[in-house]
Amino acid sequence: MNRILLLEDDESLIDGLQYTLEKNGFSPDIARTTAQARSLFAGENHYDLLLLDVTLPDGTGFDLCTWVRARDRQVPIIFLTASDEELNIIRGLDSGGDDYITKPFKLGELLSRIRALLRRTKLTEPTEGLQSGQLFLDFTKSQARLNNRPLDLTAAEYRLLSLLARNAGQVLPRSRILDELWDKSGNFVDDNTLSVYIRRLREKIEEDPSHPLHLITVRGFGYQWKP
Repeated sequence: MNRILLLEDDESLIDGLQYTLEKNGFSPDIARTTAQARSLFAGENHYDLLLLDVTLPDGTGFDLCTWVRARDRQVPIIFLTASDEELNIIRGLDSGGDDYITKPFKLGELLSRIRALLRRTKLTEPTEGLQSGQLFLDFTKSQARLNNRPLDLTAAEYRLLSLLARNAGQVLPRSRILDELWDKSGNFVDDNTLSVYIRRLREKIEEDPSHPLHLITVRGFGYQWKP
């Protein structure tokens, strides 16, 4: 049974989420403030996934996410946000989040996102590492280096870069990337999210993000990694 830490202060939403999660085989712990969430996470509990509201009485889910990532780079994190503005998406990615869902949302959509993230965290990499040009991916530590310089990547950015590098030279359709990194059914993915990830990756790996040499867009089709 997967354990989930839910950070939310809306009592009516908590009741519905807790009931739905338990009915679908998950074991949720509830925190109503960021302080309570820190206490639960820092305790003896092991969580398989975090659901974080953005606006809380004593802080934000973004701040908590940054705090968690300093201690655990792998646990999947989904933001529950009242806004789908790109600024919030970018802030969530920068703090280390993997996905976001905009309120109000359908419970089936949330469950699909949760299952997709849990599937990805259980996938094993085929080897200990991969060298692609000046890029090295350390699969055992989930870390990346470019020209021997560590890249500060979120977990989702690392998975996207790994997928592209493992298929170096091939043009990967956007649909395939979304299928492998988000929701297998493809029903609940905001296509704009992938564009944001690509742009953030370019800012970290390209000398000139506006004229990329490695992470190439093939218009009307997808993306390609050139070593």
